Amino acid sequence: MPPSRARDTTEGTGRAGTLRRLGQWCARHFVVVIVAWLVALVALQVLDRSAGGTYSDNFSLSDTQSQQGLDVLKRHDPQAGGYSSQIVLRDEHRPLASLSSQMSTTVGDLQKLPHVLSVQNPLSGSSQGQSKQNVGPLSDDGRTAYITVRFDVQPSTLGDAYLDGVDDAVQPLRRAGAQVEYGGPLGELARPAPDDRISELIGFAVAVLVLLAGFGSVLAAALPLLTALVGVVTGLAVLGLLAAAFTFATVSPTLATMIGLGVGIDYALFLITRHRQRLMDGADPVRAAGDATATSGRAVLVSGCTVIVALAGLFASGVGFIGKLGLAAAVTVVSAVAGALTLVPALLGLLGRRIDRYRVRRPVAEAGTVAGAVPQGTWHRYALRVERRPWRYLGAGVAAVAVLAIPVFSLQLGHIGDGADPASFTDRRAYDLMTDAFGPGSNGPLTVVIDQSSVPQPQRSALASQAQKTLDAVDGASTVTPLTPTEDGDVLVGTVYSRESPQSATTTDLVNRLVDRTLPDAVRGTDARGYVTGTTAAQVDFRDIVASRLPLIIGVVVGLAFLIILAVFRGLLVAVKAAVLNVLSITASYGVVVAVFQWGWGGPALGVNGEVPIESYVPMMMFAIIFGLSMDYEIFLLSRVHEAWLRTGDAKASVAHALEITARVITCAALIMVSVFAAFIVSDNVVVKMLGLGLAVSVLIDATVVRLLMVPAVMTLLGRHAWWTPRWLDRALPHIDAEGEGEAPAPKAPSRVMAERATASHAQQQHDRDGTDRHHDGP
Repeated sequence: MPPSRARDTTEGTGRAGTLRRLGQWCARHFVVVIVAWLVALVALQVLDRSAGGTYSDNFSLSDTQSQQGLDVLKRHDPQAGGYSSQIVLRDEHRPLASLSSQMSTTVGDLQKLPHVLSVQNPLSGSSQGQSKQNVGPLSDDGRTAYITVRFDVQPSTLGDAYLDGVDDAVQPLRRAGAQVEYGGPLGELARPAPDDRISELIGFAVAVLVLLAGFGSVLAAALPLLTALVGVVTGLAVLGLLAAAFTFATVSPTLATMIGLGVGIDYALFLITRHRQRLMDGADPVRAAGDATATSGRAVLVSGCTVIVALAGLFASGVGFIGKLGLAAAVTVVSAVAGALTLVPALLGLLGRRIDRYRVRRPVAEAGTVAGAVPQGTWHRYALRVERRPWRYLGAGVAAVAVLAIPVFSLQLGHIGDGADPASFTDRRAYDLMTDAFGPGSNGPLTVVIDQSSVPQPQRSALASQAQKTLDAVDGASTVTPLTPTEDGDVLVGTVYSRESPQSATTTDLVNRLVDRTLPDAVRGTDARGYVTGTTAAQVDFRDIVASRLPLIIGVVVGLAFLIILAVFRGLLVAVKAAVLNVLSITASYGVVVAVFQWGWGGPALGVNGEVPIESYVPMMMFAIIFGLSMDYEIFLLSRVHEAWLRTGDAKASVAHALEITARVITCAALIMVSVFAAFIVSDNVVVKMLGLGLAVSVLIDATVVRLLMVPAVMTLLGRHAWWTPRWLDRALPHIDAEGEGEAPAPKAPSRVMAERATASHAQQQHDRDGTDRHHDGP
């Protein structure tokens, strides 16, 4: 009996049997499963609203020099060492000096607010509080100024209600006709709450059209959307509960929604496609749901684990902020897998054979899967063309990826400042006012801290003079304020302003120059130590850490995914091919993101003001997410190639067969994923725009250039060698089944398999052509 026949008649054990029984039980007891999901959904929502946490970008890197400098400043002058934010004032009609009484009232009221350490009056040059380090600036024309408020906590974590007190405090100035805008953390607090509903609606609308075109059935198109939505809402509620115990970034729920919708729709799509094919083959709905769960459901399980492993690899960065972003996305991936394995079979059981009752066209079986059919579809003919000229198609794919990847060589990591936000945001208006009145560097002052507590008193005067002279000569600075001692005299504090905006490469270079050369020269010959602190300096430190650890993340994620592919398909070169091609497609997507945002090729059309650097953690996040998602399609395609290879022993024909039976469903899945990700480009958050575009482009490249050109060409060139694995490695690897191979007899040794293929290949192919093997499933 041929291997494929054995798989057809064997009920299977282990995970295959467990998944089949799970799918059949859910389909048979659909009322219980659906009610259980609804109860869990409502309960989690109630718990999230009553006990869920909030999202905040409040995190610190304790080992960085900027944090060490802030700690020194806090110890010697707590009022100067807090978290600062600016309230920017502008009066077009008269000098602000005419509003002296209103200014004093506002400063006094701000000082009374909770968590405020000190408030500077820009008109008097003094602070209400204990710190007297800085002089509040007033523009040359006297019409623009800013109040610096220092807090003992990060202002962006104080919540919307806190902003009401700030609004009340600045009312005297607003009533007098002055324009009042909030910059820095207060501006972030004043931003409108992120609303992803428009993005979700756009993604859903496109998904509906794609699913209707692919399935032809209204109910079959609605099921993936419904289950994905339930999975995302459930996952977000769980994430909210986790946020009560851990600090997650404000972008976390958006990222989780983006990933959860994409994989949730895809996973349901693969199961429903297999289920409908089994119905067309004559199986009853319960058995069809069990078969789909045992085969495609297992591929979903393996794929979901691959995505989660890739996201977990972000913890290798050693930065909790980044690792928790991966955790946030993994939560909705878990809920998507759970929904695909339980809720989808239950809904299929509920619909039974009525799944195709409402349709826009006649449902069709998957190409090449109808019993006795000879594959002659478009994708099969295309695969045969690739088989004839593999080098031409591989060269075209490599050339396309190489062209798209060219901008990567000018990649500039950094932080996206307030200047890139929409003009409707108060922090953007504050940024523009500061830039016009005081220069772009005023939006990111660099605080220089020199700890001279170990320097004898007689030597401190000479140290201050030497340090000031060295700082005044630093390249890239527009202004350097005089160094002034704290009240205890142990610390010197000054401010350096860059010639360019905080997000520019010039400012990044200035920070690194101050830390690496200028300050060491300034304190040379003494026991003093210098630091550069403040928000901009902390962002540069964060960027440097992320840049240094990006290769580690890439190595960890690629290595883990390589091992999974190797364990699933037992082919060393297949695993190498999967890793290399996915890295190439991700590099191409990086190039597109750099061209659009950093080079400005389309940034304004997306609502981004000017050219901006690539947010430092975006490449790391993109790599983990894209690599995991790319492995989804890799597993679904290779599982079919591998199945055909085991059955026929014909490596080249197996590629054509796999393309023929998976092309339509993988194309639909990719189009849906692209639409879901691209829909988030309309977000007001520039980082979300960047991630949305990068993920959409990467999936598009993966589904076209990689999947249509490079994969079939490479698999054709490798031939039977693609599935070779050293015997010792085959024995050492765990056996992970995908797409139902676990229902086959126990795997034979590689040498025996190769010998049997050599003798049985011709007979098996003739057997398939005669149509005697009636077991053909859709993807």
